[in-house]
Amino acid sequence: MKFPGSVLVSLSLFVAETAAALCLSGAYRAAGDRMWQWLTLLFALLPCALVQLSLVFIHRDVSRDRPLVLLLHLLQLGPLVRCVEVFYIYFHAGRVEEPYVSITKKRQMPKDGYSEEIEKEVGQAEGKLCTHRSAFSRASVIQAFLGSAPQLTLQLYICVLQQEITAARSIFMVLSLLSIVYGALRCNILAIKIKYDDYDVSVKPAAYLCIFMWRSFEIATRVTVLVLFSSVLQIWTLPVVLVNFFGFFFYPWILFWQSKSPFPENIEKALSRVGTTIVLCLLTFLYAGINMFCWSAVQVKLNDPDLINKSQNWYRLTVYYMLRFIENAFLLLMWYIYKTDIYLYVCAPLLVLQLLIGYCMAVLFMLVFYQFCHPCKKLFSSSISEGLLSCFKFLCFICKPPKSRLTDKAEVKSENTDEARSSSKTIDSQKGNPHQSVSSNA
Repeated sequence: MKFPGSVLVSLSLFVAETAAALCLSGAYRAAGDRMWQWLTLLFALLPCALVQLSLVFIHRDVSRDRPLVLLLHLLQLGPLVRCVEVFYIYFHAGRVEEPYVSITKKRQMPKDGYSEEIEKEVGQAEGKLCTHRSAFSRASVIQAFLGSAPQLTLQLYICVLQQEITAARSIFMVLSLLSIVYGALRCNILAIKIKYDDYDVSVKPAAYLCIFMWRSFEIATRVTVLVLFSSVLQIWTLPVVLVNFFGFFFYPWILFWQSKSPFPENIEKALSRVGTTIVLCLLTFLYAGINMFCWSAVQVKLNDPDLINKSQNWYRLTVYYMLRFIENAFLLLMWYIYKTDIYLYVCAPLLVLQLLIGYCMAVLFMLVFYQFCHPCKKLFSSSISEGLLSCFKFLCFICKPPKSRLTDKAEVKSENTDEARSSSKTIDSQKGNPHQSVSSNA
């Protein structure tokens, strides 16, 4: 039975970030900055409430007679109770013989084209620990992108405006960045385990390192670009954020309406149609929040029973990173044009170059992960290098002007006609040879 280290890491980040937010809001109150105080509290308490809601929903505490646990969740102490329960189960596992076990069948990764199926006995304790790990993984994603990401953006924005980085604020920003990167990492691992549920997936340390570096560069550069742009063009910050957010929020719903599939009703039996709609809206809300800052490894598909798109779509990945790079470059260009006197001692061209290189480094680590370190790379129908090459060919064909397309098509047609003529001549010559031989014999 694996040690529940992911639960301990999630709880540590949750408690540390919440405590740091409360201390920093108290410092803002003492300094008389009421607006920064209330925004810091808002970005700290809203994800706390959503984390409690997700833990209660996954463990189905509403339908069970557990009033004390529900009360502790209302007091925002749910993760602490769940962590104590996890370690109680872990240290007491194996002492008492379990009345029954369930048998799971998993397939190994293909070796030389063959994949063996392995049966494994899973006891009640291990099943409960698996449920707790899954719940804490989802809670970490919610905490990261609905709390830590806005919090990090806010605190960095305050540092830029006040031209001062205090010790408390720097510690808080480091904790927020670690929380976001860890949430993105858990999102990647969840996506892999959901897509390849039939296989026994084991993630190696090199894969964790690649994901950590990939997400660190991507999120740090994205937050910095948003803060720089918003510090000089406050009026245009809201339209940029709303277009990004609502674009990703409505994208799964548009695909769902286009598919004309029936409304999904198998999420939870106890939920009504209204409750199911609320859960789906919260899911797409989280999906939009993730894509605001980084690529979401989990693609929402509302007409699928698992609500997840399990196909590996290299085209969507390529388009996302190309558009995000163009958007970051455009926002940096606007910052460079309209920068104010607070950036008087900042080398603007060097900063722009560093941020663009940082985003390229994130893409590089992402390519290394999918090409060499992905635990299920043997199951890919095509490697990421082949997929990206086909994507670039397709995009180059789209970007070509119509005249060049017509000339390319004419050249292809002429080549085809030349080949057809040459083949017909060879056929005629082959047909003519027997007649020549017959006439010579005669």
